[in-house]
Amino acid sequence: MSQPTTNKKFDPTTTISSDFGIFGIPYSEAESRLVLLPVPWEVTTSYGKGASNGPRIIRQASEQIDLFDFETKNAYEQGYFMREISEQVLSNSQKYKALAQEVISLRTERSEDTAKIDSLVNQVNTASRELTEWVYQQTKGILDSGKLFGLVGGDHSTPLGAIKAICEKHSANGQSEVGVLHIDAHSDTRKAYQGFEQSHASIMYNVMNLATKPKKLVQVGIRDFCEEEYDFVQSRPDVKTFFDIALKQRLLKGESWASVATDIIQELPQKVYISFDIDGLDPRFCPSTGTPVIGGLSADEVFFLFNLLAQSGRQIVGFDLNEVSSGEAEESEWDGNVGARMLYKLCNWTVVTNK
Repeated sequence: MSQPTTNKKFDPTTTISSDFGIFGIPYSEAESRLVLLPVPWEVTTSYGKGASNGPRIIRQASEQIDLFDFETKNAYEQGYFMREISEQVLSNSQKYKALAQEVISLRTERSEDTAKIDSLVNQVNTASRELTEWVYQQTKGILDSGKLFGLVGGDHSTPLGAIKAICEKHSANGQSEVGVLHIDAHSDTRKAYQGFEQSHASIMYNVMNLATKPKKLVQVGIRDFCEEEYDFVQSRPDVKTFFDIALKQRLLKGESWASVATDIIQELPQKVYISFDIDGLDPRFCPSTGTPVIGGLSADEVFFLFNLLAQSGRQIVGFDLNEVSSGEAEESEWDGNVGARMLYKLCNWTVVTNK
């Protein structure tokens, strides 16, 4: 893995501003070891809204973070860079979300105009496939330049192309060496939702049906799912789901989170991609997320899991952070702040595990 092209340092007590860059780090993309791709897309969300604002509110909040980290020290000096938010992607998100919402309304009303519904669904599915291809090409370019990669969504449909590129890069004889650590309230293993084939509710179904699919999918915190999804994860030997209720029962019976987290990590191969839907947290941490569910992990439990993953000697080969939303108000300082802190830990541990 190539290092930044400069060893310059800066004084974080005087340069912290998101105008300089994500977390206030004033490095260019060429100077940074890790590159973040923002994807402001939320076409198929059906409950809350504002996920397309996630990259913006996270970047704005990122200047609130003190860069020295107790666990990873000065990892940030290797450089983190977030690309500019694509106005074209944002415009398309708004356009096709309106069509998707029309589909949902027609289905709710039990409309018999199947021709119209099918036409709208096809348009949304086509736009979603095009977004996935765009993400794939952007990710591939970042990886080919020797950079580490992270994606900032957007709804949870956004990283499909990124995971495809990561799995292809880290493969041997057509088989991926990557395991996906999936933190979420939802299983996201529906074949389709409302007819949308690349719905945020289908991301892990699609991931596990890639031509070069992950070696293992390990899900953590899952607590809202349908029977179809339960049957899917139970039928796949390459999927291990740690349901939230089972985790909580172990903790309530006196088992330590260290023991539980160890069991989670043991299911993962050496190379790990982290896919983090912020609603995997207890909703008090990010209340504006699109589909909050009671229960979930604490921030401390997630941070401990990341630390233990790094201590195990595993390599984080990429990550995504999704569903940090502004909600109805278009702004959410608290959600943005929590999202920025989760993103910072992901960045730090990624560079630390890629020495």
